[in-house]
Amino acid sequence: MDVQFTTLCEARPGDLASLLERAYAPLLENDRRFWSEQRIQWHRFDASAFGQPDTVGACTFFTWVAGHLAGFASYDPRSAPDVGILGHNCVVPEFQRRGIGAAQIREVLRRLCALGIRRARVLTLDLPFFAPARRMYVSAGFSETTRGPYPNRPHMTLIEYECPLDALGDSHAS
Repeated sequence: MDVQFTTLCEARPGDLASLLERAYAPLLENDRRFWSEQRIQWHRFDASAFGQPDTVGACTFFTWVAGHLAGFASYDPRSAPDVGILGHNCVVPEFQRRGIGAAQIREVLRRLCALGIRRARVLTLDLPFFAPARRMYVSAGFSETTRGPYPNRPHMTLIEYECPLDALGDSHAS
C-alpha cells in the first residue's frame, strides 16, 4: 500500500477536526456529553495547527493512501531531548485495519528520533474502542507505564505508554 505523509499545506483548515470526528464517530454517539467536549478541543487543535504552521503545524502531518486523505498524526517535541509526546492521531474508518496507523506511529517515532529524543510517550483510554490502538502501541515497542483515572471522569482509565528510541529512529522493539 502506498502511504504518503504530507505537511498541512496539502489540506485545509478544518480537515484535522473532521478526521477526528470521523474516526471517533462511534464514541460521539455513545457518550455525547464527554466527546462533544473533546470535539471542541479537536477544533481548537485544528485551528492551532493551521494558525501556527511553524510550531504546532510543523509537528502534524497528513496521511494519504492512493490520493485519499486517510488520517493524520501529531507530536510534541518540546521536552526534548528526554521525551517526545505522541499527540492526536487517527485513521478514518474506511482505511482502518490496513496498517496505516502503525505506519503513522513509525513516522512519528522516526521524526522524534531525528530530533535526538530518547523516549516517546503516548496516552490513551482503557475503553474497548481504543483496544486496537493499545495493541498497535505495544507492537511498535511501547510498554505501559501508568494507569489512572481520567481527570474529572473517574470511571474512565487513562493509560500511559513509553517507548525507548535508538539512534536510528526506530523503537527498540521494532
